[in-house]
Amino acid sequence: MSPCGSKGYDTINLSGVFSMDNNEAMKWYRRAAEQGHVQAQFDLGSLCEQQHDHQQSAQWYRMAAEQGHAQAQFNLGVLCDNGQGVAQDDGEATRWYRLAAEQGLAVAQMTLGNRYGAGRCVPQDDMDAVKWYRLAADQGLAEAQFNLGVMYDRGRGVLQDDQEAIKWYSLAAEQGLAVAQFNLGLVYGRWRHYDREAKWYRVAADQWQRVRPI
Repeated sequence: MSPCGSKGYDTINLSGVFSMDNNEAMKWYRRAAEQGHVQAQFDLGSLCEQQHDHQQSAQWYRMAAEQGHAQAQFNLGVLCDNGQGVAQDDGEATRWYRLAAEQGLAVAQMTLGNRYGAGRCVPQDDMDAVKWYRLAADQGLAEAQFNLGVMYDRGRGVLQDDQEAIKWYSLAAEQGLAVAQFNLGLVYGRWRHYDREAKWYRVAADQWQRVRPI
């Protein structure tokens, strides 16, 4: 989980920390975190996670999350989801995802949309899935744009609409998401726009080739 900018939180002057070794960096982050500095708590959680100390990571993420740090809320949700450093708990994961999503964190909005789409720990509701996908997609998250395209493509939670599907697939495809590029080819194929169909299949194939070279 890569940390995102935490708009609205005070910054902490730890210039030079990243030139230190991890133990020295941990010492300075811990000093600030123990004084209740929310960003330091989050950063310390991230350092612990990088060192695969999930129990400590969960502890520091929780402290930051309880102070309202959206990325910490999401990261703690992921740890609860995976049972890393804490007991596996879908309900607790969903609670933290929702808190982060309500603060506008795009990846949390998409994850909550996935939960509604699958009916995991929430009532299955395609309209709610679309709502959360759209919020994340409007922020430019490629995976959410793709998911919203799928909903329009299949008429789930919205009226089936190839034009809207193309719009959202295209936005995700232009960001390099191979599965969106492939689905865009499928839609153009249905419309018998064979040149565009071939173009997007080729682009998707090139992407997959780079990820899984023969």
